[in-house]
Formats: sequence, structure tokens, C-alpha cells
Amino acid sequence: MERGSSKHSPRLDEQMSQEVSGLVQGPGAAGSRVDESREPEPAGEDQPEATTAPGGDLRTGTPQGMSSSDVEQRSKLGRFISMSALPGDRAALLASARENEAPDDIVTALERLPEGTHYQTVSEVWAALGHKNETTRW
Repeated sequence: MERGSSKHSPRLDEQMSQEVSGLVQGPGAAGSRVDESREPEPAGEDQPEATTAPGGDLRTGTPQGMSSSDVEQRSKLGRFISMSALPGDRAALLASARENEAPDDIVTALERLPEGTHYQTVSEVWAALGHKNETTRW
């Protein structure tokens, strides 16, 4: 018994397999485009190259009012403060950080917090340590 499609003719099966061969085989020497007619045309001599980036300032992952370093440092702080420690005071935050084996710089920073103040979020702790949070959230 010969294997093959009973829905299409062999010629149509061959044509259909060639249409998807670029997708199946992945990008090779000719790229993943199947037909030459589907290749994008290059820009003209007096035309700018096409780009996916819009003109002007590009958006980054950092929120307004913070640098990428600030975001990383606040995230690092948050990794060592468990959710069970919030809301909490300085002692609860220090206990959580030590329990989560926080590095010395995190413990030292938390030791600078004033006693008697309760913090609801990591952002509040971050601000109490003298850093800036984002100015707008959405």
C-alpha cells in the first residue's frame, strides 16, 4: 500500500510541501522566506532604511523617575524580604532578610531604617532608605 494524501493530487502535495519548507527547515542560506517575491525590497537610494524602532525616545523597561540600576537594586531588596514580613517594622524586615540569607549590603541598609515605623510595601522600604520610586505607575 502506498502512503500519500488521498485529499490532493501528488502534484498539489508537492507544491504545498514546498510552500512550507522554509518554515519547517528554518532559516538557512536563503532565509525562511519561501518565494523570492515575498522578500522585502531594499530601500531606494534616497530613502531611509526601514526600522521597527520609532523616531524619538525609545521606551525602556525602567519606570519614569528611576534608573535601571535603581530598579535592579529595589528588586534585589525585595527578593530578601518575604511577604510575611510585610507589613512590618525594622525588626521584622531584618529577621526576614537574615532568614532568606540576604547579602551584607542589604542587611546593613535595613539596619539604617528607623525603629517604630511600619512599612506596607518594598517600595516604602526603598523610599525610607533614601531612594526614589517611580513617579507614575501606569
